Amino acid sequence: MLNIQRVNQYYGGSHILRDVSLRAEKGQVTVVLGRNGVGKTTLLKSLMGLVPIKSGSMECDGLPIHQLTPYERARAGIGYVPQGREIFGRLSVQDNLRMGLATRSAGTPIPDGLFELFPVLKQMLYRRGGDLSGGQQQQLAIARALAAGPKLLVLDEPTEGIQPSIIKDIGRVIRMLADRGDMAIVLVEQYYDFAEELADAYVVLDRGAVVGSGPGHEMQARGVRQLVAI
Repeated sequence: MLNIQRVNQYYGGSHILRDVSLRAEKGQVTVVLGRNGVGKTTLLKSLMGLVPIKSGSMECDGLPIHQLTPYERARAGIGYVPQGREIFGRLSVQDNLRMGLATRSAGTPIPDGLFELFPVLKQMLYRRGGDLSGGQQQQLAIARALAAGPKLLVLDEPTEGIQPSIIKDIGRVIRMLADRGDMAIVLVEQYYDFAEELADAYVVLDRGAVVGSGPGHEMQARGVRQLVAI
């Protein structure tokens, strides 16, 4: 579903991503790990077209996307949950979810399946997004990204600042989405245990380069926890 090949990216004179290659398959959770400041969020922003890449290629479902605008990438089937959630605090939950349908024709209804995944959102449909707890806002951000039915779901540290009970709910939803088999998931995560539990495949970044990768079930044997320890 996602094929990133030898991507390089710079901020000014700083070489942030160094020949990064990554694949993510349908029906799998591909986890990207690494210490703070190694380029994980930059990789996702590059994937979404929010920052340009210097060289390399990116394909989603066989379509070259590295020269597309962010909204064209969304139309191509990429759903993005940014670090910090970035919901619209003054808009209702309902209107935040409608924003996720911006690439669809006018009048497209909010999928009922979103409320099956996150029942709390139905209860709070007319409340402002800014009035929700941090965990509820994260659920809203994920639901917004899912509204248009993406082929690829990209999540940047969804457990950040979230209470343990909701972390479990989010993990359950991510696993359920992957197990459906029609979506690839790329998960950047700092919480190692959460990442290891979900990972079908993993990639470790250090100083902007891939220093380890493999099947998720081999993470413990390969000492990945030590590679990403702060």
